[in-house]
Amino acid sequence: MTPLLFLATLPALSWTQPVETAAAVRQAGVERLYVPPEAVGAWRKAGFTTVPLDEKERASRVALAVPGVAGRAEVASATSRPWVDANGWRFVRSPEGRFRCDVPARSAALAAAEAFAYGADVVLGVDAGGLEDFGRVLAFARSVPPVDLPAAADVAIEDDGSDTLGEVLNLMARANLLFATGRGPAADAPLHVRIGSTEFPRESAEDPAAFALSLRRRLTDEKRSLRLYGSEAVLGRLLRDGSRARLHLLNYGGRPIEGLRVRLLGTWAPPVVRVFGEGPAAVEDYAARDGATEFSLPILGPYAVIDLAAARPPS
Repeated sequence: MTPLLFLATLPALSWTQPVETAAAVRQAGVERLYVPPEAVGAWRKAGFTTVPLDEKERASRVALAVPGVAGRAEVASATSRPWVDANGWRFVRSPEGRFRCDVPARSAALAAAEAFAYGADVVLGVDAGGLEDFGRVLAFARSVPPVDLPAAADVAIEDDGSDTLGEVLNLMARANLLFATGRGPAADAPLHVRIGSTEFPRESAEDPAAFALSLRRRLTDEKRSLRLYGSEAVLGRLLRDGSRARLHLLNYGGRPIEGLRVRLLGTWAPPVVRVFGEGPAAVEDYAARDGATEFSLPILGPYAVIDLAAARPPS
């Protein structure tokens, strides 16, 4: 990945505060800003790279949900399973999409990490109180070596553009059921789905939750590339080829998690772990057997990046 392409994957900040806040923005490590057109000149004079963000440009971008765990008062449930508001499924469905999200200070780190994990074109409007957290994620992202790996997908779904399929993809992402989409027959994956076919009639998708669960059962858990244990609020983004893998872990729960267990299909050597806010970390209870690799993370805050290399067979 070239430096220019890597720069394009970094989260982008929309900043409507006056240029008098330049010292704070610079202190946060932010060098590139989206600002109102009338403020471009002042910010450039202050030494920043600026992109004008007028109302037309803003309106042309798809609005995202603020990432995190949200209560859904309209949904009655006998379980305590959290409802995760996450945008990864949108990024996978529209890799060339252009997005925007206005986030409160408490969500700045997670929103920035989410955009970086998916390499998405997202302009984040961050409250002044979240500037420092945004800058910390930016610094963390810059410290992560760039890689050029394809996304793993266990389910390939032909995209009919419908809202119903969108909800199916949302629920699949929340269950860490990895997918790829396309307008025609999609990428190589163990399970191929075309809603409206004889195998997957359209009426079967009218209940998105039941349909997503049926796909998981058809695939089987043993064939899933990624499984996480210990939290239903952590979602993973897995990139891999035959010799390397990178796993992004995003914790939407709002509090640190201890002992998250990770299972990856394939035999991988002990990973290199970078935990946002904690630095490098060693995994616990690592095991590679029966065609899968498992390990636990001592602590996970909002975000972690895990790099793996294929294990060498014993000599």
